[in-house]
Amino acid sequence: MGPHVQVDVEMSFRVTKPGPAAFVVAFAGGAEQEEFAYPAPPRQVVFEHGTRAQVLDLPTGEHVVRYRAERALGHAEAERVGMEDLIRYTRPSRYCPSDRMGGLALSRFGRLPDARSQVEAIVEHVGEHLSYVVGSGSPTDDAVDTYLAGEGVCRDFAHVCISLCRVIDIPARFVAVYAPGLSPMDFHAVFEAAIDGRWYVFDATGLAPRQSLSRIATGRDAADTAFLSTLGCELDFLGNTVLATAGPSLPEDDGSELIALA
Repeated sequence: MGPHVQVDVEMSFRVTKPGPAAFVVAFAGGAEQEEFAYPAPPRQVVFEHGTRAQVLDLPTGEHVVRYRAERALGHAEAERVGMEDLIRYTRPSRYCPSDRMGGLALSRFGRLPDARSQVEAIVEHVGEHLSYVVGSGSPTDDAVDTYLAGEGVCRDFAHVCISLCRVIDIPARFVAVYAPGLSPMDFHAVFEAAIDGRWYVFDATGLAPRQSLSRIATGRDAADTAFLSTLGCELDFLGNTVLATAGPSLPEDDGSELIALA
């Protein structure tokens, strides 16, 4: 049997006003084996890039959502960048205000010879400039806030990299993933950038090998990839656990290879 990724996710919450909510925790595009345990029958909504949202009508009370799945971890062919991608993913967005980071991006990366060298230089710079601090920042911080603070978590690293890429007209998008090897284990965020007309994955945190990553959701920034969204209900989030493992062993990632995300 070839390499596989297994995930086990559990989320607990207390609903104080009944109504619908959307959970985005499933592997994008499906899995060979998966099991959903929800307090109500879900309705699945499928978005572009294979993102799958499970919409539940939640009654009041305390509930647990659980997702278990396994899928093969194989070589992925890099997806082509379309004209719609070129337009959408070079524009500023909620957490990636690239229009406010022009001076930094152009002076540091604008004169490098090609997109690959520019993206790799951005990843290296962000990895050196930012400190990874668990619990730092806030859900409302954008890339400028993070860069000025000099610290953040994975979503913040991705937002800064995406913003700097977009300034120099390199399409870049945010991806929520499962990341075997991540410590502490949780949902993880990386980004994809367009190199020679195809999408490749990068991670300035360097916390997990990119070859083991599995896509959950894709969008302009974290606003498009939330794992839980209330759609009329009110709830108190009580916590979550995430376990993602890959076997038979984790690959090595020295950062030098272009890797496509499945």
